[in-house]
Amino acid sequence: MPLLALSLAACGNEAQEAAPPQAEASEAAAPADIEVEGVERRILAVGDSLFAGYNLAEHEGYPERLGRALRQEGINARVIDAGVSGDTSAAGRQRLGFVLDRLPAKPDLVLLELGGNDMLRGLSPEETRANFEAMLDELQRRELPVLLMGMRAPPNYGPDYQQSFDAIYADLAKEYGVGLIPFWLESIYQSPELFLEDRIHPTAEGVDILVADTLDDVQAALPEG
Repeated sequence: MPLLALSLAACGNEAQEAAPPQAEASEAAAPADIEVEGVERRILAVGDSLFAGYNLAEHEGYPERLGRALRQEGINARVIDAGVSGDTSAAGRQRLGFVLDRLPAKPDLVLLELGGNDMLRGLSPEETRANFEAMLDELQRRELPVLLMGMRAPPNYGPDYQQSFDAIYADLAKEYGVGLIPFWLESIYQSPELFLEDRIHPTAEGVDILVADTLDDVQAALPEG
């Protein structure tokens, strides 16, 4: 695995502390909205800075670009960006119920993307797994379909940690019967040019590639309207 992959555990905390001024973020103009007929499909995207669109224009983040791609496919999708830079699985667990309770309507699908910052902080895979179990229990109780956006531990954490961490997503997807993308950065993690200078967060082009690579998985996880 290349050196770039060793940085992917830092999904917000470290980069957030050294963040450049917000004015330096991408200032690309937002594209015109795509109008689609039909019942609105609501997708809640819960994650860390990889969902929050760190140092990108608001419309360039993964949830926003995913919503646009779905509308291009004729699906009247609205993706709600609930990504918070620096969030660990524990932070996601703490705020999940609050986020769900404040939504004006029940989402049709929840994308759950967390875990990278757990590695950065050296949290045990057992702790991460317990937090995911609590979140999945909550989502199951509310009868909400879920798509897990899996992460992968870098080899410098050692084989035992790597094996334990990497197993979390597949094990829980099977146990809870939810959708899974085993490693959702798969299509870009070996391409340094698709990451910002921090070598952690995708560029706008990188986000577009991630959307294209995961679009079918999201569509398959979205229940029929």
